[in-house]
Amino acid sequence: QVQLVESGGGLVQPGGSLRLSCAASGSFLMINSIDVMGWYRQLPGKERELVATITRGGATNVGDSVKGRFTISRDNANNTVYLQMNSLKFEDTAVYYCNAYIFPVNYWGKGTLVTVSS
Repeated sequence: QVQLVESGGGLVQPGGSLRLSCAASGSFLMINSIDVMGWYRQLPGKERELVATITRGGATNVGDSVKGRFTISRDNANNTVYLQMNSLKFEDTAVYYCNAYIFPVNYWGKGTLVTVSS
């Protein structure tokens, strides 16, 4: 099993910035088996959508709606993935979920709420 704990969500004004963190914990074998980590978000009544993912080697995939504004990074030594969110918009308001993929299972955190409001 892998546990994922997100932090860093909150209330921010449009145009502002937030940094989300997600720490993974579990057995040594499981942690070191994680290939892809990433962030997804979900609004009420809508499907969960990709925000960004990053492989252990650092290759990234960023969703079109956040490209150029959000940056994903990863600290393999500390089993942590980050999401730097800049130029936040009202439509970025959502619950953000951390994800870790160990073939063939997806692990999810409980989510952290990001609210963009003036």
